[in-house]
Amino acid sequence: MVGANRFHDAGIELDLMVGGTYRFTMQPPEGEPFHLGGRFLEIERPARLVYTFAWEEPAPDDRETLVTLTLADAGDATDLSLTQGSFATEERLELHRNGWTESFGKLRRLTAAAG
Repeated sequence: MVGANRFHDAGIELDLMVGGTYRFTMQPPEGEPFHLGGRFLEIERPARLVYTFAWEEPAPDDRETLVTLTLADAGDATDLSLTQGSFATEERLELHRNGWTESFGKLRRLTAAAG
């Protein structure tokens, strides 16, 4: 479920509590896996999650970012809002935007199939 369409999750470590950490391993179709991780800063169940995000093997223009996920009741659905930043370059912003868009597409398909 984690990651863009061409990737699959190869490992997840999760300590979901304020101050806890996480680590995801994403496997591309070819080549070595990518690792990312961070720390949970705020957890307001069921409406808000704030955490840091950093690649373990960063590119020169990568830096730690802050991710905020907000969920709101929308009747028979749930509105999901995500912010992440700040990014060192427009290219890094676009890379993350595309990854999140594909990841949420996966989530949408999974929830539709579950029904």
